[in-house]
Amino acid sequence: MSNRINTKLKEDKKLLSIYFTAGYPSLNDTVQIIEDLEKNGVDMIEIGLPFSDPLADGPTIQESSTAALHNGMTTETLFQQIKDIRKSVSIPLIIMGYFNPVLQYGVEAFCQKCQEIGIDGLILPDLPLDVYQEEYEALFKKYGLINVFLITPQTSNERIAEIDKASNGFIYMVSTASVTGSKSGFGKEQENYFERIAAMNLKNPQIVGFGIKDKETFTQATKTAKGAIIGSAFIKFLNSSGPKSISQFVKKIR
Repeated sequence: MSNRINTKLKEDKKLLSIYFTAGYPSLNDTVQIIEDLEKNGVDMIEIGLPFSDPLADGPTIQESSTAALHNGMTTETLFQQIKDIRKSVSIPLIIMGYFNPVLQYGVEAFCQKCQEIGIDGLILPDLPLDVYQEEYEALFKKYGLINVFLITPQTSNERIAEIDKASNGFIYMVSTASVTGSKSGFGKEQENYFERIAAMNLKNPQIVGFGIKDKETFTQATKTAKGAIIGSAFIKFLNSSGPKSISQFVKKIR
């Protein structure tokens, strides 16, 4: 069966993916946020699994992660909340987080649960490519999950080619070397990087993350890439406006 991510990537448009932290602003907002994002035309959703030691996240996502943990969010709670999500939502859903909670849950048990619920892929930035290939690739494939790897402006072309070869969905293209949620707009350096990657003609499409917060940055990021991911800006919006006004946020991007 074809994965929803692959089907979505074939659509003839630039994709908007939104990241939010499960269990934030309130513990039971998760399902409502997912349903509202789909209703408002978002193409893909990354559900953040909060973790107590989030190294790659900027302050906004760290704060939402801490708040979600205080609210009582756990891996098991997330699975309970979204167990019937496929009755109401059809777009690709990806769980993004650190490898530690997956390991604690049991990698196979986690993958199996994802398959049961209808999760399409995982983004685990701290799971190295070689460890994934040696120890977990067979499990991901067994349960129909796409593993999404990250590249940054510092990733060598040789490494990017390896990641492209190992990928079967899209490549998460981190726009800058800094943590999430900083910077405004993209400078020459980022544009050169976007063009360099585009020129490599990778087999997997790229989706840009970090630094996308409005129509202008979305348009810039998707000039050469297939889509873009918004995380920190959406969490800031949830923080100030609450989950009830999601349509306003999405309208500002598209």
